Amino acid sequence: MNKHIGSSFDDFLEEDGILAETEAIAIKRVIAYQVSQLMKAKKMSKVAMAQQMNTSRSALDRLLDPHNTSITLQTLERAAHAIGKRLRIEFA
Repeated sequence: MNKHIGSSFDDFLEEDGILAETEAIAIKRVIAYQVSQLMKAKKMSKVAMAQQMNTSRSALDRLLDPHNTSITLQTLERAAHAIGKRLRIEFA
């Protein structure tokens, strides 16, 4: 075993008590990026996307904000449906 190798980065975050928060932000960044890219591929504006989701543009902006982790499953489901995708959530 290499004496210069310590614990993993996840262990470090866990010790600081920020692992769950860090993972939530990372997941939200991926979701925001994917939704944004799918909207771009479909040439869908924010107004059109919000209309498809039956929500406001400000609610869509919260979904697309990579730092806002407060998002409901219902919002994710409506976003997926609006861009022609299915939402799949799994535990790993």
